[in-house]
Amino acid sequence: MERFRVGLIGCGVISDIYLKTCQKFDILDVVACASLDNEESRMKAEQYKIPKACRPEDIFQDPDIDCVLNLTIPSAHAEISLKALEAGKHVYSEKPFATSIEDGKKILDVAQSKGLYVGNAPDTFLGGRVQTCRRLIDEGLIGKPTGVTAFACTHGVERHHPNPDFYYKEGGGPLLDLGPYYLTAMISLLGPVKRSCGFSRRTFAERMIESQPRCGDMMAVEVDTHVCGMLEFSSGVLGSLMMSFDIWDSMLPRLEIYGELGTLCLPDPDPTDGTNIFGGQILYKTRQTSRWAYKPRPKNLEAWDVAVNNHGYNEDSRGLGLADLAYAVRDKRAPRASGEMAFHVFDIMMGILDSPHSGAYQVLESTCEMPAPLPEDFPLSES
Repeated sequence: MERFRVGLIGCGVISDIYLKTCQKFDILDVVACASLDNEESRMKAEQYKIPKACRPEDIFQDPDIDCVLNLTIPSAHAEISLKALEAGKHVYSEKPFATSIEDGKKILDVAQSKGLYVGNAPDTFLGGRVQTCRRLIDEGLIGKPTGVTAFACTHGVERHHPNPDFYYKEGGGPLLDLGPYYLTAMISLLGPVKRSCGFSRRTFAERMIESQPRCGDMMAVEVDTHVCGMLEFSSGVLGSLMMSFDIWDSMLPRLEIYGELGTLCLPDPDPTDGTNIFGGQILYKTRQTSRWAYKPRPKNLEAWDVAVNNHGYNEDSRGLGLADLAYAVRDKRAPRASGEMAFHVFDIMMGILDSPHSGAYQVLESTCEMPAPLPEDFPLSES
């Protein structure tokens, strides 16, 4: 296989960064794009010099396409992924993996029965920031990990997204939208989760769209929009997370990892970076530099050391996981942003969302392997 021929289904807002990233990798060749809107597909093909704009069915039927890049809305993810697999094509999909456990299992079962690969967003954990954290943990900087916590505190997407309705319908909500970024990072650093539980609430029955072209329109909220979850990892690490569309502002860090000898802290990225969470500073304190190490205590208790980041992909690089999948197919190895890990993340989230109704811990049936670290020189290391 010289180039991995990709057919894109779903030409919405998120497709732009994927297509820009795909152009950076020689192994990827996006040969067709499709959506329910023929004009949208035609314009996207023209913008990115994609040879063919067509219907989704044409991509499934094209024998020359190796993989479907599934960037449809969440409620369509499973349908498109299953059609692609049944057509004999590998799949890389946006998150969430599916909107039901049954659909998620079916995707994995069909892929396994046909010997096909399934990859899934988010691939932000492959960026320089989380990969640097992986190196620091593996090197023992903070000792044996003991805990982790994640916060994503926003007031929704209706101020910037032109059509935000699906974020507030089945398959949407802050946990399914934001949770995969942080849970995938946690699993890539600390391994799989054994049990989960949580609480959630729906603060507003309706929300007003504040972006163009539909500014002023009201939309119904059908999912809980403030979620708190607790996690027990198979390794014994304990975790917590809060994902919300109901918070106007916060000073909480995005992610912190605690160990017997220190702490890693990932604060909010530079807000001018927009949606980029591939890069950003990694702060740390160890037993020797913590506030408890000093007598008397130093005046500046907020001083943290900054980790050296030698990894690439610190800019927004959505689609990096697709490139890794292409090399995985070629070399017959496991992809890092795998379907198994994405399904495990989805299983965790479903357990958190079900817990307020069942009043019980959710013992997870799924698990996954920790993905291998991404080499600092990727993709040169794949040649």
